[in-house]
Amino acid sequence: MKARRQSKLRPTQVLGELMLTAGVLLLLFAFYESFWTNLESAQLQKEAAEELSDSWGEEDAWVNPRGKVAPELGEAFARLYIPTFGSDYHFAVVEGTKDEHLLVGPGRYVDSQLPGQHGNFAVAGHRVGKGAPFNDLGNLQTCDAIVVETQTEWITYRVLPIGGVAADCLNQEQQAKLGAEYAGVQGLTITHPGDVAVIDPVPGTQVTAQEASEGLITLTTCHPQFSNAERMIVHAMETSVEPKQPGQRPAVLEEK
Repeated sequence: MKARRQSKLRPTQVLGELMLTAGVLLLLFAFYESFWTNLESAQLQKEAAEELSDSWGEEDAWVNPRGKVAPELGEAFARLYIPTFGSDYHFAVVEGTKDEHLLVGPGRYVDSQLPGQHGNFAVAGHRVGKGAPFNDLGNLQTCDAIVVETQTEWITYRVLPIGGVAADCLNQEQQAKLGAEYAGVQGLTITHPGDVAVIDPVPGTQVTAQEASEGLITLTTCHPQFSNAERMIVHAMETSVEPKQPGQRPAVLEEK
């Protein structure tokens, strides 16, 4: 009886097996990034939000959003709302932009200013997975509201011009500044990861925080989705500050 001839794998078959394995691994990674990390982040964000609410009820809580003393790394110190994304869109903002901070939620660049200060309150957040708080940044339009809640205030920022659309939501003095010292600050831009100038007090200038005449908020995230090749940047200018009143929320949160 003749022995069965053992078949040999062709190079194309080996390559096909390797590609199939790589594809499966990529699918598993995508599932982990877009689903499993969302669950982990949701729990961490819930805990941060609860701790923030508890701290705002304590006498020794961090209560000076306009002061120079910053929160501790990893500490939640404000809430972020973007009304156009729906009434359920709100995230506790933590101090810091390391991986462990952004797993919890949006994180403040520690060298930027605090909410309500002149200069630039800059915040990073993930676009895919890990809660994906900034997944829809590319849908923002000129004058859309970005609202920051601190223990004592509601601070409203309005997105600066995108695609040549005038920012009629700004007062005349602010609109004039868009043609002067803030001329280089666009509502939405795509840039490279090393462009740290976007979180300067007045991006595109050498103006210091002490010299800045307006308050900005800058939101940064990866671009495109599932890639960190570039960065999407959204800039908005402060337009109003309201002291918090028990049981009251500003009307801007009802905007669509």
